[in-house]
This record gives sequence, C-alpha cells and structure tokens, in this order.
Amino acid sequence: MSRLALPVSAGAAMLVALDGTVLLMAQPAMRRELGCTTAQLQWTSTGYLVAVAALLVLAGRLGDRYGHRRTLLAGVLGFGASSAGIALAPSVGWVIGLRTAQGVFGALLQPGTLALLRLCCPPERLGRAIAVRTGAIAVAAGAGPLLGGLLVDAFGWRAVFWINVPAAALIAAMALALRPDRGRPDGRQRLDPAGAVLLAAALAALVHALSRVPERGWSGTSAELAGAAGLFAVLVVHERRAASPVVPRPVARSRPVTASLALLLTASAGLFGTLFSTTFRLQDTLHVGPLGAALRMLPLTALMVLGAPAAERALRVQGPRRTALAGVALLVAGIAGLAGPGDGGASAVLTGAASALLGAGFAVVMVTATGTVVGDAPAGYAGAVGGLKQTAMNIGPTLGIAAAAGTGTHGALPVLTVLAALGLLPAAALPGVPLPAAAQGAAAQEAAAQGGAPRATGPLSARRDTLTR
Repeated sequence: MSRLALPVSAGAAMLVALDGTVLLMAQPAMRRELGCTTAQLQWTSTGYLVAVAALLVLAGRLGDRYGHRRTLLAGVLGFGASSAGIALAPSVGWVIGLRTAQGVFGALLQPGTLALLRLCCPPERLGRAIAVRTGAIAVAAGAGPLLGGLLVDAFGWRAVFWINVPAAALIAAMALALRPDRGRPDGRQRLDPAGAVLLAAALAALVHALSRVPERGWSGTSAELAGAAGLFAVLVVHERRAASPVVPRPVARSRPVTASLALLLTASAGLFGTLFSTTFRLQDTLHVGPLGAALRMLPLTALMVLGAPAAERALRVQGPRRTALAGVALLVAGIAGLAGPGDGGASAVLTGAASALLGAGFAVVMVTATGTVVGDAPAGYAGAVGGLKQTAMNIGPTLGIAAAAGTGTHGALPVLTVLAALGLLPAAALPGVPLPAAAQGAAAQEAAAQGGAPRATGPLSARRDTLTR
C-alpha cells in the first residue's frame, strides 16, 4: 500500500467538504461587500451544484480511461486556482463564474478520492483506510462553520477561499508522488463526446429546474423540467445507437447497480426533503431555535453512525434485498412519524424517536446500496459507477427539497413518505444472496462517510455543497 494514498484521498475529500461548509459563513459578508441580490447570492451555490451534478459521470469515465490519479490531480489544481480567483473577484459575476468553474474541478476530483484507495490498498486494509477518510470528512464538515466564522470575523469573506490554495497545493504535491499499486487505466475505453454533452446538458437542466422549485413552484419550472425530460429522451435514443455510450452498457444493464442507484435517489430525496420541511416547521411554526432544532434531530446522526455496523452484519446474513427493504421501511416509518402525532416536531420525544428511525433507515440503505455497487460493478468501470452514485446523491436531495417546497414545507411530509416508499421497488430488485465480505466492509465504511450529510438541515446552499463530496 502506498503511504500517500490515504492522505491524498482524505485530503481531497476534506477540501471539498470544508469548502461547502465555510461558504455558509462567508455569504452574508459577501452580499454586503459586493452589493449582490439574494438571487445572485443563491447562484454562488447553484452554479457549483449544477456543474458538479452535470459532470460527475463524465469525470468518472475520464478516470477509468486516463487514471484516477491524473483526474484527481487536475481537479485539485483547478479547485485551488478557482478558489484563488474567487478570493480576488471584483464583482459577484466573477464569483458566480468561478464558483461554477470550481464545481467543474470538484466533479473532476471526486470519483478518484475513493478509487485511489481501492487501487492502492490491499483488500484487508481497505476498510481501515476508508474509516480514516470518513473521520477526516467528519472533522472537516464539523469544523467548517466554526473555521469560516473565525476567518470571516478576522479577515473577511475572501479568506475562506484563500485557505483552499495551500491545501490544494499540498494535496497536489502528494498526488504527484503517488503511484497506484494496481489498476492501470484502460486507454482502450472510448468516450462518446455527443453522449457526454447530452448527459451533462440533461443533468444540468434537471438540477437547475429542481433548484428553482422552492422559489418559483412546480408550474414556474414546468418548461425547464420538460426540456430536461426531452434531453434525457434524446440521450436514451443516442446511447442505444452509440458504439461507446457515456454510460457503459455493462453498467446500464447491471440490475443490481441500477437498482442501487434508484434506491439512493429515492431514499436521499425522502430524507433531505423531510429535513428541509421539519427544519422550517420547527423554527418558523413552533419557534424552536436553531440549537433546539438541531438537538431534536440529533438522534438521526447518532443512529446513522451506530446503524452502519449493524447494517453490515444484517447484509452479511440476510443479503441485500431483505436488508434494503428493512432500511426503506425504517425510513418511511420515520417520515410518517414526523407527519403523525408528533405534529412535525411539536413533541420533542416523538420527534427524536422519528429522527432516530430516519437515521437508522438511511444508514441501512446506504450500506446496502453501496455494498451492492461495490460487489456488482462491472470490471473496469469503477469511475463510471462512482460518478453515477454521486450523481444520484446530488439529484436526490434536490428532488426532495423541491417536493417539500413545491407542496408547502408544512404539509409535505405525506408526499415525502410516498416518495421514500417508492424505494421499496428497487430494493425488491436487489440480489437476495449475501454479498462477499470485502464488499460489505467497504459498503459500511462508505456509508459512514456520507453520515455527516444530514447535518446540513439549514440553508439550501449548505446541503448542496457538502453533498457533493
């Protein structure tokens, strides 16, 4: 095992996670200094989100062909350079443009953070390496708001972007010295430029439309959604005829992989839509302060951390199908609990119990879906599958928040219950036999790596940036 693999992987993941959380503290000062509108300020997050979601799959394919070390190196260097540009930006227009560029480079580096560990670590050490990476992400996500507040108070909002520059330089230097032990890139894989453009355009249109639903409603974004659907239809026709489709045929035809992606999409939509709706109900209707709201939802995070090892054991004994069905059932019960006697947060005890069900259910879903992807991903397409997985984890929360806001944040829980329950369909399509032990271990650790995501239950920009890590 290369000693640099873990620092490179963890450092790059921390860079993205930290950037998303410190931005929260910078936006109010940025608005005052640059004199930007609320819509312009929102685009400093939306531009990043759209770029990341549109390009993750293509970035994964590039990593499969040219090597994940190379794509990660290019992504880290570009991320640092765009951060420096934002710190020097004279107007909000420059900030938006450079944040979008930062999203492009963020998409380029992300598929390689886990792929490098898989290439450089022997199977018996992979679980421990991912666990260290998980802890690093948790530290970055937790320290981000505090560090951001200190930097903004002492040096202004530009400082939160300057700190990315030396960090990116250090990670790039280590990546240059890194030599993966195995898994040479497959230069024979051909990329389809037309398919890549169609996929990126369709994903960008979809994410942009969904991100506007809280502001404009479903009717105000219907034209954009129809345009995105049209692009996806054209993409499907093109992919069927293409010699080398952007989503490789072995991946598209893998029932376990596609079912896992659909499961992640519905589960993350249900969870984050519920967090969005419940946060507004707690603070706006019940007048619970931010700290009190966070404490009521604290069991969610605790059960996600504690539930991952238990889910791994269940996966080993019961297999993916039964484990996933149980996870979806727990998630649906948690959402229904918030919509029921607890009146969306009026009872602190019932809210805590419901949030515990949410955390346990999502942990089980994450372990199962990730384990299935690890165990059943076609050989040579780790980057493509990783990009698709991260794309699902970007679109799902955006869809959930759109569903919550588009139906009224105080009455959306029944809709979100149904949305989460749709996950029973892909869960039932998963294999019924237990996964190999190596895949299960990687699944549990990767699920834990996502455990910090539900922390971002406040402003929409926090969820958008931290989810892409």
